[in-house]
Amino acid sequence: MNQATVSRLGIIVNPMSGRDVRRVAARASTTTHNDKQQHVTRLVLGALEQGVEEIYLGNEPFRINERAVENLPEKNKIKILPFKLTHSARDTTHMVNAMWDAGCRVFIVLGGDGTNRIVAKTKPDAIVLPLSTGTNNVFPQLLEASVAGIAAGLLATDRLDYKDHCYRAKQAHVTVKQSQTQATIHDLALIDAVLLKGDSMGSLLPFTSENLQSIFLTRAEPASVGISPIGGYLMPSYARDDFGVSITCGEPTHASVRVPISPGLYDSVGISSVTKMTLGAEFSCQGPGILAFDGDRSIILEPEDEATIAVRRDGPWIIEPAPVLAAAAAAGILKR
Repeated sequence: MNQATVSRLGIIVNPMSGRDVRRVAARASTTTHNDKQQHVTRLVLGALEQGVEEIYLGNEPFRINERAVENLPEKNKIKILPFKLTHSARDTTHMVNAMWDAGCRVFIVLGGDGTNRIVAKTKPDAIVLPLSTGTNNVFPQLLEASVAGIAAGLLATDRLDYKDHCYRAKQAHVTVKQSQTQATIHDLALIDAVLLKGDSMGSLLPFTSENLQSIFLTRAEPASVGISPIGGYLMPSYARDDFGVSITCGEPTHASVRVPISPGLYDSVGISSVTKMTLGAEFSCQGPGILAFDGDRSIILEPEDEATIAVRRDGPWIIEPAPVLAAAAAAGILKR
C-alpha cells in the first residue's frame, strides 16, 4: 500500500450530508452536527486502538471535527488540516488531496453517495470505508462508528493486505459529446447515472417518475432507496456482481415498479426495457435532458448531444468491516 513507516488515516466529513431539502420533500431523517461529532470521536478512538499513529481531519464550518477530538488524551496524534472553505464540493476534493499528500491511503468517508463520488473521482486508488450520513445511500454502509474505526485501523497499519481483504468498486464512466462545441466531457457515477427529461438543473428535489428517461446502475439493490431499487426489483445487481443494469423508462411500458424514490416517498415507474450491462460494454442515451450522477444534476444534454456509459470495476478499494475483523481474528491479530 504505502511504504511510509508511519501509519496514517484520513477521515472525510461532509458537514451538510443528511441535511438537504429531502427532509421537507420526503420523510428523510436528519443527521445533526452532534451526531457527526460523536461518529468522528468513535472513529478516531477505534483507529487509535489499532495503533494508527496519525489521523487527519479537515476543518469545516461547524467545528464538528475540532469538537470531536478536543478532549481526547491522544490529541497529539490528530491533525486538523486548515484550508480556505468554499462551502461546496471543492472542499471535499481539497481534503482528499491534502490528506493524500500527507501520506494517507486509507480513508473513512462520512457522507452519502455524492460525497463518496467526489472521493472516487479525486483518488480512484484510495482505500475507503464509506459510512452513511446522507439520504438515498447505497454506496456507504450503515455501521457503528467504533467498528468502522477498528476496521480502517487494521488496513491503515498494514496488518492486513487491502488487496486480499477489500474489493474495487464499480463505476459508471460517462462520456458526453457536445454537438455544438464539439467538446467531450468525462464524468462518473458510483451508483446511478440518470437521464432526466422535463427537469430543472437547479432543482434539489427528489426525482419524479415522469422525468426518468434512461437509468444506468452499477448496483441495483432491492433493499435500497432512490434509483437503485428500480433496477433491484427487476434485475438485482450487488457490489461484487460483475455487471450493471440499464433501464429505459416510459412508453411502451412492459412493466411497472413502485419504489421508495426517497425515504418515505413512493413513486410508480413505468419500465420499457431492462438490460444487463456487462463490464466494459458501452450503452448510450440522447438529449435533450439533464444527466444526474448519484442524485446530483450535473450536465445538460442538448438535443443532438449523446452520452456513452460503461460500467467498470476501477473505483476505490472498499473496506467491509465484518469480513475484515473476521480475518483479523482468524489470524490472531486482535489478541493482546
